[in-house]
Amino acid sequence: MSEINSSNFKKEHGDLAPDLVGVTELTSPYFFVPPSGNTAERPENCEPGTLRFNTDIGSLEVFRGKTIGWEQIQRRESQYLGGDPANSVITTSTNSNRGTGTRGVFWRGHPNTDVIDFITIETQGNATDFGNALSSNRQGGACASRTRSFCLGRDSASDTIEKIEFASTGNSVDFCNATQSMNGSPAGFANATRGLWAGGGPGAIDVIQYITMSSTANAVDFGNLTQARTNDPNAVASSTRGCIGGGSNEPSSAVYNIIDFITIATTGNAQDFGDLTQTRDSAAAGSNSIRGIFGGGRYPTSAQNYIDFITIATTGNAIDFGDLTTTAGIGGACASRTRYVRAIGGAPGGSTNTIEFVEIATTGNAKDFGDLSVVRGQCPGASNGHGGL
Repeated sequence: MSEINSSNFKKEHGDLAPDLVGVTELTSPYFFVPPSGNTAERPENCEPGTLRFNTDIGSLEVFRGKTIGWEQIQRRESQYLGGDPANSVITTSTNSNRGTGTRGVFWRGHPNTDVIDFITIETQGNATDFGNALSSNRQGGACASRTRSFCLGRDSASDTIEKIEFASTGNSVDFCNATQSMNGSPAGFANATRGLWAGGGPGAIDVIQYITMSSTANAVDFGNLTQARTNDPNAVASSTRGCIGGGSNEPSSAVYNIIDFITIATTGNAQDFGDLTQTRDSAAAGSNSIRGIFGGGRYPTSAQNYIDFITIATTGNAIDFGDLTTTAGIGGACASRTRYVRAIGGAPGGSTNTIEFVEIATTGNAKDFGDLSVVRGQCPGASNGHGGL
């Protein structure tokens, strides 16, 4: 490889710089300064993929082609929320709502409550009340985009999918409708565009359904699981793939260790991925873009403390990660790029307010994170910085 070291290049004629043709690697230990200018100075005739810094909006932008034009490279402000979301004041409380980081939410729970809590996943501390859900249904499945979280509940014979905005606090609102009313607990997961739910009830259903999270259109059918599951399968996702693990059926009381996978951008039936290390339902799941974590659960009705992990881009059986500090039944989980956080859960064994966490890139036992604002279990979780984004 040849090197050219210089601080100044100019063409022989004119003010333009020379073209760098072919594969060009910039290895300076300092920085790269792109062209800059205001909005009025945008060039009109340039190649798609051209980058510049727009001084009016304070952000990089890219030329997407003549039919689209210039587009700002999105700044993920909503992922890095901290302090009081109503006024952006950084608190000094012991709650997990200070500093900056990925926001996680825990919806509702059992004994039946409509409370929604939030935490900042990169910190530790107690959860803070976010607002109230439309109903006090337990369980269900939650998912999220960078800006919104959605929840499809159970126990209400309702098909309502609720929504909150991460950047604010407040009560949830009716967003759209599921393909059918739920009386079981589906697995919720998402990439940046689609929110999906798999399984649920009434009865044992194998339906996978999805919404486009930027639209209020009702959910539509995606395909089917390899095995119908009424209660508490749980799911993880990368930007391309969703993996659904565990679950149980009513009225047969069968419990499964199955892990299925789908390609989120398509539609079609799920395929076999492998198996959890232990047969169980309610193994609350969260992921970054590489690893999916399944923590706790119950089999057949006894609470478990296992933590498993999978590599989402592959197929194969889950591997032991470590143990929760508390034997946990039905709980909920959320994740950032580095950390998995579980609200420990409820029956069997009674409800708790305990929140625990692990660092996703390692293996080992969970550590204490803090407490929920209300003692409860069966509270689905979601975040605006999970692996699907």
